[in-house]
Amino acid sequence: MAKSKDQAETPKKGGKLKLVVGALVLTGAGAGGAYGAIQAGLLGSSAEAQEPDLPKLIRKGEEDPYAPAEKEGKGHGEVVEGEGGSEYRTSYYQFEDSFTSNLKDSPALIQVTLAASTRRDGRVLQWLGKHDLALRSAMLVQLAETTEAEATSAQGKEDLQRRLTAAVNKVLTEREGFGGVDNVYFIGYLVQ
Repeated sequence: MAKSKDQAETPKKGGKLKLVVGALVLTGAGAGGAYGAIQAGLLGSSAEAQEPDLPKLIRKGEEDPYAPAEKEGKGHGEVVEGEGGSEYRTSYYQFEDSFTSNLKDSPALIQVTLAASTRRDGRVLQWLGKHDLALRSAMLVQLAETTEAEATSAQGKEDLQRRLTAAVNKVLTEREGFGGVDNVYFIGYLVQ
């Protein structure tokens, strides 16, 4: 079909501009729709849904939804909220029985009574009780790897304390996916 000379020479006004505006509108609508779908959980997931459910730090005076039930005797978490220091409260778990082991390359024995501390919620305390056998085994290995010289020096005791803390956190991480123990403490300590 032949076009007249007037039609061929007259460019369409705003044709390219309309295409660019239309493309921008569609891009904006698509991005807005994708954002809405992500927030609604339909496409991907929101940042909150991606956060793993791990034990949280508990501030002093804050309620712990996982606090262990009060019970008599050792092993339960004792909550300590002192003045000053950390803004987070500390809970302690005392292991029921003492730990006794031979020392490395020595006829001497070491016997310790231990407790662990955490500033995380009560799930860490529950895990300490739940995995007591695996924790005892890992800590006995660390005691057996200690020499008599290490067991009787201040630096050796501090090193043993760090190794025991690492052993506890390793077991909890393997079993529960998270450690959470801040420190292991000596309640009783005997080398003979």
